[in-house]
Amino acid sequence: MANIREMTCIICPRGCQLTVEYEGKNVLSVKGNACKRGNDYAVAECTCPTRTLTTTVMTESGEVVAVKSNKAIPKELLFDAMKQINALRVSDSVRQGDVVVANILDTGADIIVTSYIE
Repeated sequence: MANIREMTCIICPRGCQLTVEYEGKNVLSVKGNACKRGNDYAVAECTCPTRTLTTTVMTESGEVVAVKSNKAIPKELLFDAMKQINALRVSDSVRQGDVVVANILDTGADIIVTSYIE
């Protein structure tokens, strides 16, 4: 039995209202998209949703460093990734662009420093 999911495409400013018909991880149809990117977004959201992880890490002295993944990771792994990141205490000498976790959870994504907050 097919399921229907309504969503708003976030790939471009148009914000197309999409209707996706799917069974399990099999997308049967996507309607409402104005371009192929909307179709691709809907399929990805219904089969293997991913997110860029943006958070902070504590330094050894207690300061906060902003970090993010350099590519999107599977949504289902976000909480596990946060557990690993929250357990970190990075050096006070880290700077923007430094990798603080390489290949987090074998996703191929690195967690990198985006700014130092004092």
